Amino acid sequence: MHNKVVYQAAKSMDALGVPVLRFNFRGAGLSAGSHDHGKGEQGDVQAAIDSLAAEFPKAGLLVAGFSFGSWVGLRVGCGDARVVELIGMGIPVNNSDFSYLSRCAKPKLIVQGTSDEHGAWEHVEQVLAITPGNNRVAFVHGADHFFSGRLGELDRAITEWLVEHHPDLHGV
Repeated sequence: MHNKVVYQAAKSMDALGVPVLRFNFRGAGLSAGSHDHGKGEQGDVQAAIDSLAAEFPKAGLLVAGFSFGSWVGLRVGCGDARVVELIGMGIPVNNSDFSYLSRCAKPKLIVQGTSDEHGAWEHVEQVLAITPGNNRVAFVHGADHFFSGRLGELDRAITEWLVEHHPDLHGV
């Protein structure tokens, strides 16, 4: 929850007036439970979606995740009709199966560093080539997995995509 990428994404969305809910997966930080290799964490994402849907019952929801959180979050978001858009940052395609995206036509933004040691840009392009829907990849040239020194570019990618899809947002 306090990771600089997650924090920057939340800050970018909040600046546009998009309600944001950040949370730790089970066993992370001070949260209860223990890491479950993506199984139980899907329930964590579902609980977050349920909470937001209860708070904003008429709004289409957006799920955004970073690294492991993108692998789990995009999977759950693809399967929940209340979620209408997805953002994945630093998707770890080198060692995680993202083939489920081939069945997900929801609009997606993927923000990826070209020097991401867990998600080679070539693998990202291969995944998106078989992914239906309105998808955009924003490559941050030279950025590593944590977008070190490049958080401003992450902010711009998220802000531009959201304002393009939602012109009513009070963007920069």
